[in-house]
Amino acid sequence: MASPAMADEVGLDDYDFRIFGIVELADEPLEDVLLVIAGNGFEVDVESDAEGRWAVGVPERGDYTVTLDESSLPEGIAVIDEDREAPNVREVSVGQSGSTVANFFIGQGERNTTSYIDQVFERIFNGLNFGLLLALAAIGLSLIFGTTGLSNFAHAELITFGALMTLLFGVFLDVPIWLAIPIALALSGAFGWLNDAALWKPLRRKGVGLIPLMIVSIGLSLAVRYVYQYFIGGGTSQLPGATDTTGSIGLFGLTWVDVASMALSVVVLLGVAYFLLRTRIGKATRAVSDNPALAAASGIDVDRVIRIVWVLASVLAGLSGILWAYFRPGVSWDMGFQILLLTFAAVTLGGLGTAFGALVGAIVVGMFVEISTLWIPSDMKYVGALVILIIVLLIRPQGILGRKERIG
Repeated sequence: MASPAMADEVGLDDYDFRIFGIVELADEPLEDVLLVIAGNGFEVDVESDAEGRWAVGVPERGDYTVTLDESSLPEGIAVIDEDREAPNVREVSVGQSGSTVANFFIGQGERNTTSYIDQVFERIFNGLNFGLLLALAAIGLSLIFGTTGLSNFAHAELITFGALMTLLFGVFLDVPIWLAIPIALALSGAFGWLNDAALWKPLRRKGVGLIPLMIVSIGLSLAVRYVYQYFIGGGTSQLPGATDTTGSIGLFGLTWVDVASMALSVVVLLGVAYFLLRTRIGKATRAVSDNPALAAASGIDVDRVIRIVWVLASVLAGLSGILWAYFRPGVSWDMGFQILLLTFAAVTLGGLGTAFGALVGAIVVGMFVEISTLWIPSDMKYVGALVILIIVLLIRPQGILGRKERIG
């Protein structure tokens, strides 16, 4: 995502495609008007120059939305267009010509605004949605850390894998999306099983230390990520229904996709809680996480438990990637890497190795990331979440639900 710009031209040297236009008030140019161009997983800000002109480079052909921020207009000025429901928004398409135009002609009128309370509630729902999907990835990462001690940086590619498989079956192979998602989750589980069987179990048996294992995970992450890019390219693709805004339920900008995403996340997280608290394998997982040596001495098959954890963590990561593709929206080769740091932050904030701590940490991170955009620029929202992480750890080093441990 590009950072906000204070210029009339952004990214023209970086990309081959462009969107440009002019902002005028009664045939007179308007300067310093903010416009936001978004689409295909890409977003950039630009301001009009002294002649009212602006231009941005975009990474690929496709549909984009150009939104004029009416708060940047002079007092008493608004975009007027009786034929448009949202006169400050233009839907444009970059086609074979490689460029397109989005002009805004301004007049006197009442400015379209959203009340502060509505903005707060909208951010809260978005934060909850983001926090729940982040929790799916964070719990899997936490379970792997708890049972093996591995800080798995390749977890990002497990997140991306679920979205890519959904894209493969739901778009490229034209399988109905309700069937493509279960197929993608099954393949995610198989991918996790293969990860452990082919790489991590042999390394554990050879007694490789945790630091070398972490370095291996970083190398694996880079390798797999660029394999993804080789096959799907550097662009962004959309899953079926990801950009459909006609399904709005009229409540703080929520769509039925948002509601379904949150409901599915809650159901899955409750299922994981039941698995960990009520089933024999779940109890064995917690025993291995607490003390692998004691669990093995008690007759628990530690390798089998770890293998099950890898499969479960991969399924959860795959589902998180699918929901992330609808939340962004878009599927890209590095989408898992974009939230990897926040996933680690959620695990650390909640308490290392504790699944329920990862859930709490993810909700806190997700809510703060979205709500903080009311006061700080959206490009800094991830930084704000990490600041909260540092502050909490200074007060409670073991995390929110972590246990104190003696050192030495």
